[in-house]
Amino acid sequence: MSEENAQEKQHWIVYPLGSKPKWPLAVLLGIQQYLTMFGATVLIPFIVGGAMKLPPEELALMISTIFFTSGLCTLIQQSPLGNKLPVIQGGTFSFLGPTFAIIGMVAAQKLTGPEPMWQIQIQHVAGAIMIASVFEIVLGYTGIMGHVRKIISPIVIGPTIAMIGLALYGIGAPWMASNWIISLITLVALILYSQVLSQNSRVFMLFPVLLAILTGWLAALIGTTTGMISPDSPAYLKTDLIAATPWLSFKPMMPFKWGVPDFGSATLWAGAFGMLAGYLASMIESIGDYYACARISEAPVPTGRMISRGLGAEGLGCLVAGILQTANGTTTYSENIGSIGLTRVASRRVVRCGAAVMLFIPIVAKFGAALATIPKPVVGAMFVGLFGMIASVGLSNLQIVNLNNSRNLFIIGISFFAGLSVPYHFSPMLSANAVPIDWSGAGAFIRVLGEILQAILTTGMAVTALLGILLDNILPGATRAERGLEVWEKEASEEAWEEAEAQWAAMKEGEARPV
Repeated sequence: MSEENAQEKQHWIVYPLGSKPKWPLAVLLGIQQYLTMFGATVLIPFIVGGAMKLPPEELALMISTIFFTSGLCTLIQQSPLGNKLPVIQGGTFSFLGPTFAIIGMVAAQKLTGPEPMWQIQIQHVAGAIMIASVFEIVLGYTGIMGHVRKIISPIVIGPTIAMIGLALYGIGAPWMASNWIISLITLVALILYSQVLSQNSRVFMLFPVLLAILTGWLAALIGTTTGMISPDSPAYLKTDLIAATPWLSFKPMMPFKWGVPDFGSATLWAGAFGMLAGYLASMIESIGDYYACARISEAPVPTGRMISRGLGAEGLGCLVAGILQTANGTTTYSENIGSIGLTRVASRRVVRCGAAVMLFIPIVAKFGAALATIPKPVVGAMFVGLFGMIASVGLSNLQIVNLNNSRNLFIIGISFFAGLSVPYHFSPMLSANAVPIDWSGAGAFIRVLGEILQAILTTGMAVTALLGILLDNILPGATRAERGLEVWEKEASEEAWEEAEAQWAAMKEGEARPV
């Protein structure tokens, strides 16, 4: 190897996966990681709780429970049972469709008794998630899903990761539009802190997301106290929520707090089969997230074993979520992958510290209530910045692909277009003219098949991934080198990870990598 090649290359990430920032810094960086997922995490209980007509105090408990579960499941993913990538686990939108179906089935059958309807609905959803979690646990830990990596090339994973970033494009600007002044202040602050001031300031380099959120929060507070923001505005800070919340509550960690599911119920088992659709979509998304996280963290490509362990750990996390009754499962959070790119921090210690903090925040109820007051326009601005970063990370995978090959360009283009277009035909949430799959009058097996197809066809990243895999593996006209597979196979080896781990282990505590 020449002297020039032996020289250490320039890096973007300051704290790589195996680095060990000082504990106080790691805790603060971990809290920043979790702040990026607060908006979406709070949104899921609001959506599900609204459909169940949960009382306000029970909705608050469900929000605290999903945060506690997020911290616990993240630690599972960071243990030897998981893949140890710096990924945070949290609620998933993939489960909403099957969840609504279960809520509707329970309501239609009027399964009431001494317990109110919403409590029975929570029990059925939790039971279905627990039963279906075995599907992901088995597929993960048996190594079956790890073999999927062999048929996935950068031509497939690039557009799939980009679609993860584009998945919430319909939320970004509309949420910002709820108060353009506050959202633009937040977005401009994020741009200045992460791309301009970070060049000369270590504080802005490490904490651009946290500082941007605080900037938007402060602007909303000033607008609220001066009366410039009306109480009915999404940017209005509802401080009464903090006052009404008790200081301590241990209910979020209680299993089956709303009752043990009736596992002999036919409705519950029908819901469990329907829930498989959510698990399938979640696994496809998570595989893309693992690749995106490794890429943006400047780590080697995930091996088949890492993918298998990651999905197995997510299945265990969903089992835990069912026991704690979050009325949702867990999956890898895409927001935090974008945050790694902006903060330049990919340390496992940071993620573990953030997860540990999440175990205490729901117990200190007032602190959780304060964080839950992050205004909607601030969250919208964060989505624009963070998900935009994920989309660009996806596209960066294409740099090892021969983009002068028309066959490769065709697959990339049609995968993108299908992922953006197909959901508009099948999802009523996206288009008033949508035609969802409805096989409700068919037999049980056909009905479950219809629900699985509906979940896949309304998930853009799933459409992009499946079409890309199919075309990339059957169309001729490109060598393995032109598809980027030779580079990936070299980077995805156990040897590559051992070498990277040795370099990270050699770093001293508190040491940052030169950038």
